[in-house]
Amino acid sequence: MTTIHLHQTTTATPAQILAALTDFGPGRSTIFPNSTDEYLRVHSQGPDHVDITEGSRGIWERLHYNWSDPHRILMTTTDSNLWGGNSGHTYTLTRKPNGTTDVDAIVVREGKNIKGRLLEIVLGAGGRRVLAKQFGQAIKAIEARHQDASAVDPS
Repeated sequence: MTTIHLHQTTTATPAQILAALTDFGPGRSTIFPNSTDEYLRVHSQGPDHVDITEGSRGIWERLHYNWSDPHRILMTTTDSNLWGGNSGHTYTLTRKPNGTTDVDAIVVREGKNIKGRLLEIVLGAGGRRVLAKQFGQAIKAIEARHQDASAVDPS
């Protein structure tokens, strides 16, 4: 099992980050490139949870998202073509006194077949750098989304 810890500080609020993480509409890949429209399927949804399949480039996973605590978003893998066991993601959002938000993410990958185990090894060996870059780009896209919205909204 590979566990990768990621951290970013952002000007986005916890509510803005939660809104982006739980926006499962078309174009999700503009923020999260590993979640393309062709794979995106919402199976069921409630006010603080969703059961969804997402993925890209031949890798998919079905996730149960839970944000009953809006500062801690749990994404548990329930099915995947590669991931099993304890796979999933946890995002913890902490608002700081200076107005910024610390975003801590834990990504757990446990391969359930040969391809999954090989990718798990690759992630463990050097995937943190790739995931950190994607994570940083997602945070920047969330910031840009809200800067663009505030530029349009005169209030």
